[in-house]
Amino acid sequence: MIEKRIATEVRAEGRKLTGYAATFGTETRILDFNETIAPGAFAASLRGQPDILALVDHDTGKVLARTASGTLQLSEDARGLKFSIDVPDTSLGRDILAMAARSDLGGMSFGFTVPEGGDEWRGDKRTLRNVVLHEISVVQSFPAYGGTSIQARARQQRTDTDRRLAILELEASHVAIPQN
Repeated sequence: MIEKRIATEVRAEGRKLTGYAATFGTETRILDFNETIAPGAFAASLRGQPDILALVDHDTGKVLARTASGTLQLSEDARGLKFSIDVPDTSLGRDILAMAARSDLGGMSFGFTVPEGGDEWRGDKRTLRNVVLHEISVVQSFPAYGGTSIQARARQQRTDTDRRLAILELEASHVAIPQN
């Protein structure tokens, strides 16, 4: 099953969206456990050069860019999973850029699976050390990882309960992404 996490920041720069789809070392509450992403968690996915997609709201019918065509660039730095999307001149692309210009985008998310041995559990604390990245998505929801920033929009503070409810609603509204 593909897991999804909502996180961090997105900003418009001309016809590009840039920011972080995930940040390292920030602990957050996901349902009934705490989770942290370790530096290097995406390295194997990025080295393997799979075709990773940039979507809107995890919808495979709303593709903005992909690594195979070079319109999505992904890299890890000390802060997290950095992205740059060359937004297409399509109605979807123009809508997303207009929302970014108005500071109406809620943030970024990423869809992933965890290979055998890719996570470590200590009680109710999970550390993601190696994930298979399938996609990143522009979303209109609240970040799952507290302490992250969305430079395109200032949002009001949410309680952990509010965040968990938003995550549950988001998970219930998304369709599964087929695995290759």
